[in-house]
Amino acid sequence: MNSIKLLSLWVVFVLTSNLLKSTPNQLSQTNLDSLAPISHSFFLAGPSFTGIIDESGQVMWDAGRPGARDGFVLPNSNILICWSNEVIEFDLDKKVLFRYEVSKLNHELGTAQRLANGNTLITELGENPRLLEVNIDGNIVVNVPLVPETENAHMQTRMARKLANGNYLVPHLLAFKVKEYKPNGEVVQVFRTDLPELGGREAENWPFTAIRLENGNTLINLTHGNKVIEVDERGSIVWKMGNDDVEGDPFQDPCGGQRLPNGNTVIASYGTKGAIKLFEVTQNKEIIWSYNGPFNVHHFQILTTNGKPLEGNPLK
Repeated sequence: MNSIKLLSLWVVFVLTSNLLKSTPNQLSQTNLDSLAPISHSFFLAGPSFTGIIDESGQVMWDAGRPGARDGFVLPNSNILICWSNEVIEFDLDKKVLFRYEVSKLNHELGTAQRLANGNTLITELGENPRLLEVNIDGNIVVNVPLVPETENAHMQTRMARKLANGNYLVPHLLAFKVKEYKPNGEVVQVFRTDLPELGGREAENWPFTAIRLENGNTLINLTHGNKVIEVDERGSIVWKMGNDDVEGDPFQDPCGGQRLPNGNTVIASYGTKGAIKLFEVTQNKEIIWSYNGPFNVHHFQILTTNGKPLEGNPLK
């Protein structure tokens, strides 16, 4: 890897780490809508590439292995990546610092998230679908059984996330439900994605990404349904966007999603055969940025915007 690019990447992550340690009152979010053109750097987990793309659209860091499902660039600049058979944490020199391999109980892994307590949240899919917290030594310290309502391992769940209240938000594709689980496995909330106003089950609104927002709402990407919705605490739809709202049909199997600090939403068009692989939309349903490079995107993390690291923990 080019040493200058490596140094630049290091500086970006040091800045990000310092920002995350600051108090909210010390930070100010630029009105990104007023800046043109917008450019983002981002981590990309996709079928043909896993790594980091810089703001010019060029490869900045390559994991050397495609097919990742989930991943985070951590505040310390390390990179946590989930493939179907293992979760690995690398440093920028690709030294392995953490590894978890799928257990013999199941067939594949679906997601990975580094938690504030230092554990790593991982989902296993198969005969015994479960959500795990694994400590730095690779030991399972939390084991939550999941109820995906299907034996199709690949379609049981995707992007699970731990919530601030200690519960877990888990999308179940073929159940057409996002479920909130307590650590003991009790389901305390269900958001349905087969609602009549969304076209029922015939619309195949499979929930893939579920993100709990700061206002208590939940942002959900619906893959085969080709739309993204935001629901309130009762599950009522408060915002929705799909191909009916914009020209060019950019919603093509929208898997990964991220809500930015400015209120915009970035969406991965995983199944596209067109130019747009990743795009940013406003609350007014306008596309204001897109990645048109060679790599399709399964999931991602926006890292910088116009040279500035994003503030706070990524909502993805």
